[in-house]
Amino acid sequence: MSKNAWIFPGQGSQCVGMGIDLKETSEGIKRFSQAEEILGWSILERCQGVEEELNKTKYTQPCLYVIESILVDLLKEKGLTCDYLAGHSLGEYVALYAAGVFDFETGLQLVKQRSRLMSEVSGGKMAALMKFNRTELEEVLGKTPDVVLANDNSAEQVVISGTSEGVETVLGQVKAKRSMLLKVSGAFHSPMMKEASEEFSNILDLVTFQPARIPVLSNTDPTPSQESSVLKERLTKQMTSSVRWLEIMLEMPKLDIGKVTEVGPGKILTGLIKRTIPEIEFNNIATLADL
Repeated sequence: MSKNAWIFPGQGSQCVGMGIDLKETSEGIKRFSQAEEILGWSILERCQGVEEELNKTKYTQPCLYVIESILVDLLKEKGLTCDYLAGHSLGEYVALYAAGVFDFETGLQLVKQRSRLMSEVSGGKMAALMKFNRTELEEVLGKTPDVVLANDNSAEQVVISGTSEGVETVLGQVKAKRSMLLKVSGAFHSPMMKEASEEFSNILDLVTFQPARIPVLSNTDPTPSQESSVLKERLTKQMTSSVRWLEIMLEMPKLDIGKVTEVGPGKILTGLIKRTIPEIEFNNIATLADL
């Protein structure tokens, strides 16, 4: 397998201190300044502040987008490139930026609105399940209203999302080695995001997407595409649809991808790949030192 891919983590990978070492680079100076003008607050201050604040959706998503985009800029500055791109939930916006679908400012404006709309949705829960019986889970989900599979991360790890009652019902009926409620404000990637998704679709309609210079594997459809209309349509559906990360990983060997670089804080995505497709080589770019 001779091709390589860059992948970008989403919400849940953030940590206090991330991106601070990028502030002295020319790209970092430029991007952090642009971000403060667009957002009205400082990415660096949030990333050096209290963890509870950083974990709020309205701050988490812009912080991850900006830091991962700077890392993309620095990789390209070194003359590095890849054959395919993919991002987990919020990370898909960085993938589209890396593909040249929109510029940094446009992407951040979209993320700003996305994070605002998602943070305003209250009610509902999300929960992660590890090492469970998939057939049992699918059967319980099928007969439990108002709860869906939100993140299909791997054969052994998923996230469910829906009403509080629905999520608790599923957790009470499906045996798992470990399950835990996620610290989020709403039921992301579920029909409960419908109103926010419709409002965000109106925002997306005003943005012009360019054809991707590098094929992107989307959360709602793991097949690679470079068509601007296709990528926009997929992004429009993302807020209410499941993140099909397991399918994205399984697509990689079919695309002759033999090396994957996770660009952003943490090692969540490469960890999933290691357990799912151990023959793929991987590395992580989270800091200036990693570059």
